[in-house]
Amino acid sequence: MDEVDTIIGQPPSDNIFADLCQDDERLRQSLEKHMRNVFAPEVRKEMRTFSASEAAALIGVTVSNLRKLHHDGKIPDVEQDRRGYRNYSAADIDAIRVTLARSARDPLQYLPGRRPGEHLQVLTFSTFKGGSAKTTSSIHTAQRLALKGYRVLSIDMDPQGSLTTMMGLMTDLELGEMPTIYDAIKYQDQLPMREVVRKSYFHKLDIAPAGLILSEFETETPRYMGRQDVVPFYLRLRAAIDQVADDYDIVVIDCPPQLGYLTLSSLIAATGLMITIIPNMLDVASLSQYLSMATSVLQVVSNHGFQLRYDFQRYLLCRYEPSDAPQAQMSGFLRYVFGTRLMTEVFLKSTAVSDAGLRQMTLYEISRAEVNKQTLDRALDSINQVVDELERTIHKAWGRS
Repeated sequence: MDEVDTIIGQPPSDNIFADLCQDDERLRQSLEKHMRNVFAPEVRKEMRTFSASEAAALIGVTVSNLRKLHHDGKIPDVEQDRRGYRNYSAADIDAIRVTLARSARDPLQYLPGRRPGEHLQVLTFSTFKGGSAKTTSSIHTAQRLALKGYRVLSIDMDPQGSLTTMMGLMTDLELGEMPTIYDAIKYQDQLPMREVVRKSYFHKLDIAPAGLILSEFETETPRYMGRQDVVPFYLRLRAAIDQVADDYDIVVIDCPPQLGYLTLSSLIAATGLMITIIPNMLDVASLSQYLSMATSVLQVVSNHGFQLRYDFQRYLLCRYEPSDAPQAQMSGFLRYVFGTRLMTEVFLKSTAVSDAGLRQMTLYEISRAEVNKQTLDRALDSINQVVDELERTIHKAWGRS
């Protein structure tokens, strides 16, 4: 009998449960120590500055025009390094936009936010399978839109709180001290949404954080089903968003990778659905199951008198490798099936994304000195084009030309 047979033939250890408990405790303590090192109480995440070329692209002017505006004193000046290069913070870029809008023939050229009569856009990122770049896509979308001048609220509806952690918050390490989105949607002793939303280190981007307590919504909801004295589960998030609707242009929701009450309430709160796909057979098969279940459940909600209205729905290819022949084949198949609902632009697979993630950062935060410049530029270019395409879709939903 070889070693494997010997192991298989042994009876289960009486200490397996104790071992699991020990593993849980050691891993939890190690992760907590790591998180406290990354985000020590006295350390706050800070947004990096941007070069003149990056700032000019975000504002919508040429680099030479930006320099001339500075020279002529027509825009606020910004900090320069010892070499004389200007470094722009996101707040600097926003101040320049406001200044240019005052003298522009079309002020809205520089101020892209909602105009009178345009409704709040709520983008829900959802999928059935973990590891599909859902959180990565949603946080980069939220940050890019904020950098472009929109007032953005990011809502983390995943009890794992990955997006919350990426935004530099540790709700589960500050249990009882930091309200989460659960406090705004729970069935008793709710908090106003404004007490849940927190300003972030990222200019024009706020967050309604998540924590493990959010999973209580899944267990509590069945007890309140059918009761006439409470708002039904599928409208609770929407009602919370309505409380702060005037404060934002766009809301970005990150859902858990499952089709529970949290995801359903997020789907119903949405004006636009974003479904991320990694173009391989396992993920596409999972997507098929997700669509079957989601449409069935949403139909039940619709049958109970709630009218579902979406401005748009898009599929986004993530972790895409153009040189991967099977992925290219699957991409063509998906484009045949979904047509224009599959976004033209793709979020490329890149070591820059994973390198930034190891530091709890995004592509917009990580320093160019920490990753390969060409790799970072290629990844940034892909997500920028994705969000720019999404921005055009939002403008169309708002009725803009």
